[in-house]
Amino acid sequence: MDFRDTMQKVYSWACQIGNLGLWIIWLLIHFAVDLWYFALHIACAIESYLISSGILKRYKALDIDKLRYLAIVIESEEAYHIPAVIQLLQWLVDIGVKHVCLYDAEGILKKSKESILGKLNNATLFEEAGESNLLLDHKHITLEFASFPDGKEAVAKAANLLFMKYVKLGGSGKIQEEKIFTEAHMSEALRAVGCKGPEPDLLLVYGPVRCHLGFPAWRIRYTEIVHMGRLKSMRYGSLLKAIYKFTMVRQNYGKSSFNYILLLQVVPHVLLKRYERTRDLDRKNESVT
Repeated sequence: MDFRDTMQKVYSWACQIGNLGLWIIWLLIHFAVDLWYFALHIACAIESYLISSGILKRYKALDIDKLRYLAIVIESEEAYHIPAVIQLLQWLVDIGVKHVCLYDAEGILKKSKESILGKLNNATLFEEAGESNLLLDHKHITLEFASFPDGKEAVAKAANLLFMKYVKLGGSGKIQEEKIFTEAHMSEALRAVGCKGPEPDLLLVYGPVRCHLGFPAWRIRYTEIVHMGRLKSMRYGSLLKAIYKFTMVRQNYGKSSFNYILLLQVVPHVLLKRYERTRDLDRKNESVT
């Protein structure tokens, strides 16, 4: 019994020492990661200050004409900080950006567009400027306000338009040829319903999440996406650096995109099912009469 009790005590002590060792290792790793991010934060703050003060002269040679359209995605909770949004837009005006799309999922910015426009000089809405003059006007900043419901409504309208076209072709013998939907069909349908806005060259995301937060997928096929951190931690130098890096990168455009592939796979299936249900219903009605 004494030997067994002794072994149990030794095993218990070994487990406690092992758990203590693992806990210490976890604390050291956690401390090292925190120290790394703290050092990175300090380095970014110093770099941002140097850029803002003009000490790093290479950021002064900014070819802003390469950035024709900029999208700003803001997490909905941070979108309530309207003064910060206005400050961000004022920085963009100072940099020379002329055309901006403001997006948040819940439409907070859209509801506050009057107060935002009132604080900015020479700012006009995208709808008032017109798409034909969007990329040519260099006297004003053009603002577009978008939200997640806009994208859902656009897809629904485009799908309904394609469905009506699909039904009209049902009796003409061309239905088999039109079962394949291409990117051109989707673009034409979105343009017809008035939802085919300009594709941003650069998309800046302000928020804790590294994603586009539901920004319309068909508008970011070739868009560069950069996560900028929290809106409350925004810096002029970091904004200028992100735009400068974009203007220095050569973009290679492919033939297709993942976002459009998803749309082209889902929409035809939905339209075909809807068409078949409508056709069966018409046949039943004809048989009854």
